[in-house]
Amino acid sequence: MGEYTHFDAEGRPTLVDVSGKAVTKRTAWAEGWLYLPDSIYETVSNGAVKKGDPFSIAELGGIMGAKRTPDLIPLCHTIRLDNVRVRCELDHEKKALKITCEASASEVTGVEMEALTGVSVAALTFYDMCKGIDKGMIIKDIRLLRKTGGKSGEWNAGRGYGE
Repeated sequence: MGEYTHFDAEGRPTLVDVSGKAVTKRTAWAEGWLYLPDSIYETVSNGAVKKGDPFSIAELGGIMGAKRTPDLIPLCHTIRLDNVRVRCELDHEKKALKITCEASASEVTGVEMEALTGVSVAALTFYDMCKGIDKGMIIKDIRLLRKTGGKSGEWNAGRGYGE
């Protein structure tokens, strides 16, 4: 068990010691999709969701989710985020909501989990805003697109799996 960074020599969970790491500017971008049944697609396209604007509420939910990442993911460090931007836009060709999240921080550990959590919570928030119309929405393809900074430097995703 000594080889795993999230367990100590006795096999107990531990927060990874990042005290020796340098502070660098770190940024991560993530995306995800929420596929909409025709009834929801038409309703949101016409701005007729009875609960209010699902786009702005989902974007706010994504920001709040990114900020709460260490409360949701075990052994994820608490970091001070410098910026979180969440965007929810309809893709008319796919009849789906495209969600993107950019998270950045000057820190000793990355912000990938914050960007991914931002996308996830935005998708769940949009789902919650529209579930009264139809519960057949599908959250799919949440992934990290790119990250910069830190010891490992820049990383870019290739095309998505199955594309």
